[in-house]
Amino acid sequence: MALGFVRPARPEDASEIARIQLSTWRTAYRRMFPPHVLANLDEAYLARGWTEAITAPPSVRHRVLIAVEQSDTAKNVVGFAAAGPADEQALAPEETPLPDDVAAVTDLLIEPRWARRGHGSRLLAAVVDHWRDDKFRAAVAWAYEADSAMLKFLGSTGWEPDGAGRALDVDDLLVPQVRLHVSLDRDGE
Repeated sequence: MALGFVRPARPEDASEIARIQLSTWRTAYRRMFPPHVLANLDEAYLARGWTEAITAPPSVRHRVLIAVEQSDTAKNVVGFAAAGPADEQALAPEETPLPDDVAAVTDLLIEPRWARRGHGSRLLAAVVDHWRDDKFRAAVAWAYEADSAMLKFLGSTGWEPDGAGRALDVDDLLVPQVRLHVSLDRDGE
């Protein structure tokens, strides 16, 4: 029987996070991005960025969490989430800064072969718990318009589009995104 859990990422997890990011992007986003862009992603470069995010986050409210699936014989890192205060990367074009009590998901990925086992839900729940501890009242996340799985997942957990949009320029191909938001207030608080 396999068990799933979430824990803070450690420096030694950076290479697994990079591997998951690369694998997921090459699988889930293969129809959104030009093939040569995905082929040229450098796993070592991504791992260095994740090492820095884990060991030297911009603030104590920035976190990288990993999802682990544990069986009788192995522990597998199967996904990750990165989140923190909403910064300029959370903004739509020409938008003024978001309030200080707004958080942002910067990454939330589950390796496709481990999908639909509750890992995304566990990661998101852990992120929300940290946000509430840090006194955030709302959160935002960008999703690709063509990423129906992410849009469906976030929608099923109460996230809704907030009307903001943008397009990423990926090698002269514009890839549209929609921003979603959610309130972190608990009923009765």
